Amino acid sequence: MNKFLDISTEVAEALANNKPVVALESTIISHGMPWPQNAETAKKVEQVIRDNGAVPATIAIIDGRLKAGLSHEEIDTLGQAGLSVIKCSRRDLPYVIAKKEHGATTVAATMIIAAMAGIKIFATGGIGGVHRGAQNTFDISADLQELAKTNVAVVCAGAKSILDLALTREYLETQGVPVLGYNTDSLPAFYTRDSDHTVDYNLTDALQISDFLQAKWSMSLNGGVVIANPIPEEYAMEKEIIGNAINQALKELDEQGVGGKESTPFLLARVAELTGGDSLASNIQLVFNNARLASAIAIEMSK
Repeated sequence: MNKFLDISTEVAEALANNKPVVALESTIISHGMPWPQNAETAKKVEQVIRDNGAVPATIAIIDGRLKAGLSHEEIDTLGQAGLSVIKCSRRDLPYVIAKKEHGATTVAATMIIAAMAGIKIFATGGIGGVHRGAQNTFDISADLQELAKTNVAVVCAGAKSILDLALTREYLETQGVPVLGYNTDSLPAFYTRDSDHTVDYNLTDALQISDFLQAKWSMSLNGGVVIANPIPEEYAMEKEIIGNAINQALKELDEQGVGGKESTPFLLARVAELTGGDSLASNIQLVFNNARLASAIAIEMSK
């Protein structure tokens, strides 16, 4: 057990008894939306997982302690602190721990802490990836490198559509990260159900996905798996509307010189403004959808 890691009683008991557990990230709480909607949404996602037969383990850093499983009070702490909480990827964890500060975990950091705790399934909105223009900026999310080496499966609605999906797809292929589509041959593009890019394999139920994961890790083929779950039809956005909003947000990003780990929060917030909040509503619904699928996979994995 890592000396910096605290596993909540509920999560520890579930793991000890081989019950299904689903990890959740915390960047969506501190950097994803305003208080109190951020904390309310995080608690609702946890409830979705409970309603579908699994145990939620929201992951974050509180006062320099890695947490697998947050109390409602800890979720509120992150929600109220908002953007003042450090957004943590792999590189940031030692600093936040050493300084005994709060940290909100990205996909990469959530995978690291989930793996420490022994949690194999993680539900999120969308993974990070290769940013548009990366051939000039080398702006590539650490999420992709983490997927190449950490044994956690990530259920998501594809990569965030603010990214360069073609380059993201190529990077994952080079790193040997399988991209599974849940009842789809097309890579979902976060706000929309499909894109011009394919997945590696189309698997049609949670048992097939569980069998795939167990085969992969039983052969010591280290690294994660992307499980791409399209946003439900009724919450998907029109491609032209979301495309125009993204292009406008990218233009403003460049004009204002925003870069690094501030890029994604800036773009998502600006897209939400430009779509009159529709993109945020879609974002919340796709997270709920991913939580349901992750719970079903975790149940199969625990059998």
